[in-house]
Amino acid sequence: MNSYFLQRLYLKQSACPGCPSPKVVSDWFTDLLGTLFPDFSSQKFSTQKEFELHLNELRLRLEGILAKNPIRSKNKADETSKKFFDKIPSIYEMLEEDILAIYEGDPAAKSHTEVVRTYPGFIAIASHRIAHALQNLEIGLIPRIISEFAHSKTGIDIHPGARIGHYFCIDHGTGVVIGETTEIGDHVKIYQGVTLGGLSVDKKDAQIKRHPTIEDHVVIYAGATILGGNTIVGRDSIIGGNVWLTHSVPAKTKVYYQAHMTDSNGDKDTIIFKGQSE
Repeated sequence: MNSYFLQRLYLKQSACPGCPSPKVVSDWFTDLLGTLFPDFSSQKFSTQKEFELHLNELRLRLEGILAKNPIRSKNKADETSKKFFDKIPSIYEMLEEDILAIYEGDPAAKSHTEVVRTYPGFIAIASHRIAHALQNLEIGLIPRIISEFAHSKTGIDIHPGARIGHYFCIDHGTGVVIGETTEIGDHVKIYQGVTLGGLSVDKKDAQIKRHPTIEDHVVIYAGATILGGNTIVGRDSIIGGNVWLTHSVPAKTKVYYQAHMTDSNGDKDTIIFKGQSE
């Protein structure tokens, strides 16, 4: 390697001496998850005081991570860390609801412990609840590192900006993609290969709502693709497997087949849509 290239690399290293590595962030997240759910923890505590000290140590670790990471808000690292840990009880309650939703939504699940220990959907949802809370505190980069760590472990890609309601269930989960401006209501269940994405990847659309809204009590089956910021799936609807949806459907609708066909000349699309609304 020539000296100019080495100098470029060195200057980049020097300009980022305190950046927290993805490993530091993922290790903190893993320890936090183990603190909330001992199924993930190898550490045992003899007294409540010992446990409280451990929780405070996690808060201080987050403070150290934030001190080395750009924070878009006006709050200092210690204030932001405290605000996040104040949210832990509500995050935990939502995760308990998610565990229940997964357990009740899958006949194969034998216990809540099985859901926590073995279901990739739970890991992905847990990482999202934590990353989303950090995102709401206007912290740069750290939430995305957490979500991508979970993505690498589970094959489920949830942007920390997505807004997800109570009792969320992801079954199987591999290949699920949930975009940044997606809004999901309560008691929603989605299967593997579902994409909640944008119709456009143009950079000028970065500040607008690009991803769909899924209302309460919706089920989306495997391989379905729902695109667009103006697309709303009404409550109590069912979206069948492999459906391609780019427009809204009313409440209590079943969309079970949609195809694009081209006529014999190859220059005209005919859309066949089968569905029913109660």
